Amino acid sequence: MKDVVGSPGTKTGLMLRIGQCGFAAASIAFMVCAAGFASYTAFCYLIASMGLQVLWSFGLACLDVYALKIKRDLQSPVLVSLFVVGDWVTATLSLAAACSSAGIVVLYSNDLSLCRSEHLPCSKYQLSVTFAFITWFLIALSSYLMLWILASV
Repeated sequence: MKDVVGSPGTKTGLMLRIGQCGFAAASIAFMVCAAGFASYTAFCYLIASMGLQVLWSFGLACLDVYALKIKRDLQSPVLVSLFVVGDWVTATLSLAAACSSAGIVVLYSNDLSLCRSEHLPCSKYQLSVTFAFITWFLIALSSYLMLWILASV
């Protein structure tokens, strides 16, 4: 089996997981810094989804570090199938959270023009949603790679 870019137990896989974890944490940080985010269910769902993503990505990043340290291959069918299922679940949750939060941001900023008239922290909401979509893109990339690795194992 050739090493695929982003496969578990490689440096590129570690960088992919660190990117997922970092962008998800940034999404949480910007949303938490925005006053009144807890009033909106979609934003709370975004926090929960990105929190799960941080835990999942951090756990797999630690596993990648361990595999790199002991020079062990993590491409067994059981492990890769676990990674596929975990990535697909977190990708689905992250996309749903990012889309629902983006819908609220668009509603308030464009449709209702509340960002101009009231003191809503719309820029923080927008940054948080942007980081959530970047996180989803990295998860989708990882999901795609894991599925191809599973097919070839």
